[in-house]
Amino acid sequence: QAQLMETGGDSVQAQGSLTLSCAASGRVDNSYCMGWFRQSPGKKREAVAAIDTDGTTNYADNVQGRFTISKDKAKNTLYLQMNNLKPEDTAMYYCAANFWCGSMWHEELRYSYWGQGTQVTVSQ
Repeated sequence: QAQLMETGGDSVQAQGSLTLSCAASGRVDNSYCMGWFRQSPGKKREAVAAIDTDGTTNYADNVQGRFTISKDKAKNTLYLQMNNLKPEDTAMYYCAANFWCGSMWHEELRYSYWGQGTQVTVSQ
């Protein structure tokens, strides 16, 4: 059994910042790759960022330089620091985990465990 609980979603203005958290428990431990995905109404869920078991981080092109993914191993908690937010970042953000990601970190089917999501709304 595994649980992923996202928090931190909010409504912010463009150019603002927000930090999302994802607390992992159960079988998802520090040996797992973890990532963030997002989905807007009417759109397919897309990968945002991931941090692999060796600490390697990957980002989608449209968030590179603005978002930072990190993990507190002691707390088994994943974070997503989002800066310079844009209206197009508005979406439900999901935390996901799998025992390994590698070059396929952006493929949602690779992830075994998912959280319920937290809403981020960015207004102009």
